[in-house]
Amino acid sequence: MRYWLFKSEADCYSIQDLSREKKKTTFWDGVRNYQARNFLRDDVRKGDRVFFYHSHADPLAIVGLCEVVKEAYADHTAFDPEEKHYDAKSKADDPTWYMVDIKLLEIFDKPLARDDLKSVPELKEMELLKRGSRLSIQPVSDKEAKTLLKLAGSK
Repeated sequence: MRYWLFKSEADCYSIQDLSREKKKTTFWDGVRNYQARNFLRDDVRKGDRVFFYHSHADPLAIVGLCEVVKEAYADHTAFDPEEKHYDAKSKADDPTWYMVDIKLLEIFDKPLARDDLKSVPELKEMELLKRGSRLSIQPVSDKEAKTLLKLAGSK
């Protein structure tokens, strides 16, 4: 099992939105960065854990934990001109973009604010905390994951 961090704009799709979904499960669509796409397509596996991160929020924070329940498949939103993530170059028989399905495991009682995480020595190399880090899908090391789960008081 590996750990990942998935970013979502809180006003676009929040962890509370996920908590209202049937079976607390959703597809993670709209990834339009090649490196993030490669993580989804090539590395993210069923059973992996995902830290759900609210970007463009106050505070910027890791707010919960999810599990990958379905591995990469074509992101159908890329094929539909009515979708905001439409990509005319992506074709159903040769998709450019992929998504996975995740299931909510836990909403943290207290969000782990990005500014607070910067002062935790065990997280000094975490991708999220690096200057200029913008990837919406990021790997999280086992050491970082243990630290985050401890800080969150995860069940």
